[in-house]
Order: sequence, then structure tokens, then C-alpha cells
Amino acid sequence: ALQQVRGLIVHLGGLGAGGMGRVYLGQDGSGRTAAVKVLHPGLTNDLNLTQRFVREAEAAQAVTGPGVARLLAAQTEAGRLWISTEFLAGPTLDSAVERHGPFDEPALRHLAHSLAHTLCDIHRAGLIHRDIKPSNIILTRTGPRIIDFGIARPEHGLTLTTTGQAPATPGYGAPEQVLGQRGGPSADVFSLAAVHAYAAGGRRVLHGAHVAAVQYEVVHGQPRLDAVPWQFRSLIEPCLSKVPGNRPRPEHIAQA
Repeated sequence: ALQQVRGLIVHLGGLGAGGMGRVYLGQDGSGRTAAVKVLHPGLTNDLNLTQRFVREAEAAQAVTGPGVARLLAAQTEAGRLWISTEFLAGPTLDSAVERHGPFDEPALRHLAHSLAHTLCDIHRAGLIHRDIKPSNIILTRTGPRIIDFGIARPEHGLTLTTTGQAPATPGYGAPEQVLGQRGGPSADVFSLAAVHAYAAGGRRVLHGAHVAAVQYEVVHGQPRLDAVPWQFRSLIEPCLSKVPGNRPRPEHIAQA
């Protein structure tokens, strides 16, 4: 699987697999540990998915702030497509909450401040992440990092998903994403608030018995914030507004 990567990355072992490909642990010639994402060979003829894969590499290269994984190298033009980013040691946010429970107040403040700054960096690069969720946040010793730009796109570019598709994870994607509408930077703010509420209360604030029920709650229901400490509700609630224009900007969240 890593024939085309050899010479740049030494294969050390597998980290996992998803719908688009496999992720391997690797190391370059200077000893830097890397995560190498390789597109499934059967998907190379799927124009939509190859464009999405290339866009992920371009997005990872465009965002240079400390709150994301740095792009080390990529092959996006010929042969087997792969992306290599720095390997981040630490649990995902969802696994940390599942294992240790909700975050305490200092940790919540640090989380919200750091992620809001990273969102500023992403938007400043002209991108929208579109899939911010607990499993896409790695808790490292230097702070939380946002990963996986697989469905990110330029703020003013054309989306590669078709009307009616909701690529974001149910319960974290904004109402406009669920409805298949064009989502702007404020869609990421909605997702960030849903993540923050999950870390604060230990459970999703928009949920249901099945995916359709969750998506209905996102569009029509009210978030259940009773498990969220009161001092954070005034910050989270406006971010979960159904109206994109009513949500605060990431820099205002960082300030608060």
C-alpha cells in the first residue's frame, strides 16, 4: 500500500481506516513521525472523492497556525494519492470525555479559547472546515489541534457536495448544512459550540434515536444545555442559533 511513499516515509504501522483510505504511522528521513493518509486504490477513478482528497491536502497546506496538524508532504497529481502530516500524540476529545467525563472550568476555558483561535486561522486562510467534531480534535500536550480537512472548501468556492447531502457529522453540522445549503464560516461556529457543549456536559446537546431525528433536532429543535455549567451557556447558546448571521465570530468567542 505504501510503495509510492517509500523513499520519503518509512512504514511503521497502521493507525486506522475510513471510507476514503487508510492512515499509517510513518517516519521521514530526519526521524519526524508522521501520519500518512493513503487514498483507497478503488477510489482513484471517482472524480468527486479525488477532488476532495486533493482539497484536503491544499487546505492542510494553507492553514499554518499552531492549532492544526502541519502538512509534511503529499502526492496529489499522479499514481496513488497520499497526504503526510505531523503525527499528533494524544487522545481525541470524544475519547477523553468518554474516559474521564466532562472538562472542568479551566480546561473548558482553554479549550474554547484555543479552538476559537484556530478557527480564526482557518477562516483567515479563506477556508471553512465544515466537519468540526470531537473526533476531529486531538488533545496534545501543547493544546487542542483540529484535524481532517477532508470536506473543507474555499469560502467563496463551489462546494463538491450535491444538494441534499449533509457531509458534516449529525449533531455537529449547522442547520444550513443539514438542509444542503451553502454554509459560511458561521457554520464552523455552530459546530464549535456543539463541541464545547459536549466537553462541558459530557453529552451531545442535539441528539435523537437515529440520524434523521438528530438532523431534525438540529434544524427545528432546541439544544439541551441543562448539563452545561451556567457560566458557559451565555457563550454557547448564541453560537447555536438557527440563523447564521446571529452567531458570534470566532474572535469574539476567543475574547469572551
